[in-house]
Amino acid sequence: MGESQEDTPMEVEAGAFVPPSIHGNPLLVGQSYSHFSPVPPSLLPKDPSNPASATPCCLGVDEAGRGPVLGPMVYGVFYLPIEQSDHLLRETHHFDDSKVLTASVRSSLMEVLCKEGSDLHENCGWATTALSARDIGANMLKPVGVYNLNAQAMDATIDLIKGVYARGVNIQEIYVDTIGPPATYQAKLQRIFPTAKVTVAKKADSLYACVSAASVCAKVTRDMALEALYEDRKDPADHEGEDDTAMAWGSGYPSDARCTGWLRNNLHPVFGWGPECRFSWGTAKDMLDAKGNGVKVEWPVDDDGETSRVTDFFVSGEKDTNELGHWFGTPADLEAF
Repeated sequence: MGESQEDTPMEVEAGAFVPPSIHGNPLLVGQSYSHFSPVPPSLLPKDPSNPASATPCCLGVDEAGRGPVLGPMVYGVFYLPIEQSDHLLRETHHFDDSKVLTASVRSSLMEVLCKEGSDLHENCGWATTALSARDIGANMLKPVGVYNLNAQAMDATIDLIKGVYARGVNIQEIYVDTIGPPATYQAKLQRIFPTAKVTVAKKADSLYACVSAASVCAKVTRDMALEALYEDRKDPADHEGEDDTAMAWGSGYPSDARCTGWLRNNLHPVFGWGPECRFSWGTAKDMLDAKGNGVKVEWPVDDDGETSRVTDFFVSGEKDTNELGHWFGTPADLEAF
């Protein structure tokens, strides 16, 4: 998975804020990648030799885009001093679960977070991992050792938290919006991060301010990634009207008629779709398997002339019924004497 890197900015809808977590090159080729914001100097250890001398922080984890057939699933983490969490996030900036905030509010919060000199930028840090649709599908469709979505999500969460620790942040409390049974998930994370108090809960994005902020980072990154992918893939014929600027593939969710319509109209009989599609989703598989849509490809087994088959070791011909006849060697005729 690619680490944080500088990249060319994406061209998306005019006026929309493009967060630095949108990395053009890996995104467009279907590569998963991570982005880490700079750590505010106020959160770094006062004594470089003593990590515990850094300001105690809480960290929240949430995701966006778990269910869509198009686009990446994005995991986000957000951290800040424990004592500032509710005051700065809830009271001052009114962070909440990203699903109850409008797109414009989410975008504005993200823009303030990324603006140098703002109170959010000076006191908070964040990171995201974009699990590409290509990688999600490839991992879930492995013929051996299937890497399911929950396992991919768990590993992305662990890697993000480890990345924050590695940058010198003193994380004392971790709050996670659950992806499965909270107790099991919490016990595993607690074993991996024994020095922090780990809390995994349903609706954590509404209960804990740092998780709400993480959900905004993940959601804005996911939405802008989908916009950027569409800008690269779109057919100009879908936007002949001056005011027709909406993405023809809609939200990317299977329940969205625009999404399924776009998939149906843009299905290549051999290659299906591009790296923006999760081929492991039932929506995509059903379309490819439907009669008259996809072309079944059979890959021949390469024979280099040197590979032996098991049957090559069996001699054809009449069966020798004297099983012990050659036990002590091959019989010799009289001519041998």
